[in-house]
Amino acid sequence: MNGEFSLNGIYVPSLLVFGIIASLCTLLLIRLFNRFGIYRFVAYRALVDLALYVIVFGAVAFLAPQFGFAP
Repeated sequence: MNGEFSLNGIYVPSLLVFGIIASLCTLLLIRLFNRFGIYRFVAYRALVDLALYVIVFGAVAFLAPQFGFAP
């Protein structure tokens, strides 16, 4: 994984880019969970949201080479 991306001469850490992508995906999943009532089955919603973010972040970092982010 490259340590940083260059956006018009500004270097941005790759983990920051992955974090932003994971945050957006997690927000979409949270909305789906709300719509379908999945939160009725959990006791601690904040803990589920944090675990969901960590899982999505790991998936984004794992799949990054598949989408052209060379290691």
